[in-house]
Amino acid sequence: MKLFTCGTCGQMLHFENSSCLNCGATLGFRPDLLELATLVPREAGGFATVRDPVSAWAFCANAASGGCNWLVPLGGDAYCPACGLNRTIPDLDIAGNAERWRAIETAKRRLIYALRRFGLPMTSQHEDAAHGLAFDFLADAGAEPVMTGHADGLVTINIAEADSAERERRRLELGEPYRTLLGHLRHEVGHYYWDLLVRDGGRLEAARAVFGDERADYAEALERHYANGPPPDWQSGFVSAYATMHPWEDFAETWTHYFHMVDTLDTAASFGLALDPQVTARDAEAPEIAFDPYRAPDCRSLVEAWLPLTVALNSLNRSMGQPDLYPFVLSAPAIAKLGFVHDLVQPPA
Repeated sequence: MKLFTCGTCGQMLHFENSSCLNCGATLGFRPDLLELATLVPREAGGFATVRDPVSAWAFCANAASGGCNWLVPLGGDAYCPACGLNRTIPDLDIAGNAERWRAIETAKRRLIYALRRFGLPMTSQHEDAAHGLAFDFLADAGAEPVMTGHADGLVTINIAEADSAERERRRLELGEPYRTLLGHLRHEVGHYYWDLLVRDGGRLEAARAVFGDERADYAEALERHYANGPPPDWQSGFVSAYATMHPWEDFAETWTHYFHMVDTLDTAASFGLALDPQVTARDAEAPEIAFDPYRAPDCRSLVEAWLPLTVALNSLNRSMGQPDLYPFVLSAPAIAKLGFVHDLVQPPA
């Protein structure tokens, strides 16, 4: 995620900010420009931005309840492009649900930002019931728990995942190296784009050559995975243990991993981080990330920038007594799968 600056005082801003912590200026995110804008009130109502005094904006209808800092054109749709994808939100009258929903929406806005920055096709199911995207954020009720998952463009998230203690309990129970809201959202949206870009995009045979045949029985694969676990040598070909379960999950896990890489590299580039894990005498300074990760020339460029960055990130975490931020190993087959995703979202020129 790139950094932004306040149009009034020049203070560094972050994607989630709704006001400048230095000068107090009101901020709002313009989804048309993918920019965090500094706002000024208009006499006729709404806001203009410091850099664009002509356009008129209002805050998304979820600004107060959902903490949304995205803008909508004044007099237009009530909900921003991220909130407009919601089909069901939790009952906010139940204690704790408002906080859980806000956490989910914060992660979802980061997801939608990335999808829009890539220019990936995305419509709401409100507009296209057959091919659109929608989100249900649900709480457990009764004996049947809500299952996080995807079906025909509908992403369902159990809001219990927004509770840090509960999410950590599930992570330990399932033996996962990490478990995050953003990871869930990226994974489930990966299934949506499998349908959109692979199945409906004429890429099935190419995908089968990389991930395997998705026609394998999913229910049997799921049962086998939870009964026997992943193969002992899974790291030789997959980005995660769960990716070994079925080709659909291999694709979704690889898709998630790719988005983790691009977003983190984008953040590192915004801070001007230099990347060189070699502990040697050298005359030249270590190189910075010299390209936009969202417009990378090829997957190899991303991987070559990514690997030294993970060494640094893991070392920093260990210095704080924390587990590795990046507990993964990228094998050659896993990198080839990342290359397939790269070519889907950043097609060769």
